[in-house]
Amino acid sequence: MPYFDAASAAPLHPVARQALLAALDEGWADPARLYREGRRARLLLDAAREAAAEAVGCRPDELVFTSSGTTAVHAGIAGALSGRRRVGRHLALSAVEHSSVLHSAAAHEAAGGSFTEVPVDRTGAVDPAVYGGALRADTALACLQSANHEVGTEQPVAAVAALCAEAGVPLLVDAAQSLGWGPVPGGWSLLTASAHKWGGPAGVGLLAVRKGVRFAPQGPAGERESGRAAGFENLPAIVAAAASLRAVRSEAAAESARLRALVDRIRTVVAERVPDVEVVGDPERRLPHLVTFSCLYVDGETLLHELDRREFSVSSGSSCTSSTLIPSHVLKAMGVLSEGNVRVSLPTGTAEADVDRFLEVLPGVVAEVRERLGAPAAPLSTPRSPGPAASLVVDALGRRCPIPVIELAKVIGEVAVGATVTVLADDEAARLDIPAWCEMRGQEYVGEEPADLGSAYVVRRLS
Repeated sequence: MPYFDAASAAPLHPVARQALLAALDEGWADPARLYREGRRARLLLDAAREAAAEAVGCRPDELVFTSSGTTAVHAGIAGALSGRRRVGRHLALSAVEHSSVLHSAAAHEAAGGSFTEVPVDRTGAVDPAVYGGALRADTALACLQSANHEVGTEQPVAAVAALCAEAGVPLLVDAAQSLGWGPVPGGWSLLTASAHKWGGPAGVGLLAVRKGVRFAPQGPAGERESGRAAGFENLPAIVAAAASLRAVRSEAAAESARLRALVDRIRTVVAERVPDVEVVGDPERRLPHLVTFSCLYVDGETLLHELDRREFSVSSGSSCTSSTLIPSHVLKAMGVLSEGNVRVSLPTGTAEADVDRFLEVLPGVVAEVRERLGAPAAPLSTPRSPGPAASLVVDALGRRCPIPVIELAKVIGEVAVGATVTVLADDEAARLDIPAWCEMRGQEYVGEEPADLGSAYVVRRLS
């Protein structure tokens, strides 16, 4: 069964498995002890730290291992903000950061701090000049991911780092998605990553803090990992994580070129074979293995289930796949279509034949889901009334994505050019998907108005 969700968790690399099994026999003792077994464990831990630091591009004594990438982010942000509290309590971050960064920002605000979300363009990238404008005299820390976890867009880390350095603000880079493919551009002050993203075992994160960065670890003090990560080190997993990082880096150049070609094929063929689809993210400045696209008039949860039935494991940023029914904050920040969203992230070793079969299966699955939902087959419906209406109101209250957009598409042809359709909806996704539909269909999104039990979205027919 083809597994296409490496951005969530990559399959365990063979080198990681081999190192893990060996370390279970050799690295079970306490590396802080002076007896033989402890010294052996310490040698394994030191070797793993040196290998990871080489891949990161820092000194071994600047890097600690944590229990996860999320823990590394939380500890890095909290420690840097506390260490620079005399400067101020302002935090800058992009609007498309991983949820671990957003949760840290929310906790910081709840504790009396403040933060600024820097907007992104339609590809998901920040403008360095705009990011630099968000830095203030009281900014204690800036955060910017190296590449986005949902759409693959690479961020201008070097340019933003230069602006941060000029302003005297440390920059924390979340490199979870990119570290396996290569080092992060220089200039960062703190860096975090997660081993299961590159084929290491789950439960291992990295936190690197450059010498000279003011950093005050939060929480009860500990003796291990420079006091920055509490608890006994999971040494076998750490050894496996470092070994697999070195292995994937040695394969990265060749595998990156191969997977990029497969992703280019997906980007092209999906746009050709699937009507009403939006391929999102930067087509050039992106991770080599990841592509995201959104299909109009499609229920994302149903689409993923149907692909799973056909033995394809993919992910989604669609609100239809979430228990909260809130659209992906990444897609929302980009202003792109969120309904029917599919994220394909190819693991190392993905076969070309599996990609070809996915591209053969996908159009039929999308068409089947659309038919089941009663989506219109043509861009504009044939008017059911003798003459075009001056305006129409569509009541989609209580109906979830993509039904409000489908109902809009069904009636837009029944109003005169220049007239409006008002869609009443209480689904959060409508706020994003109705404007996206207008852009795809060449119609005018007039705006949103308050309405009883929800919102009124006004669309003017232009053609």
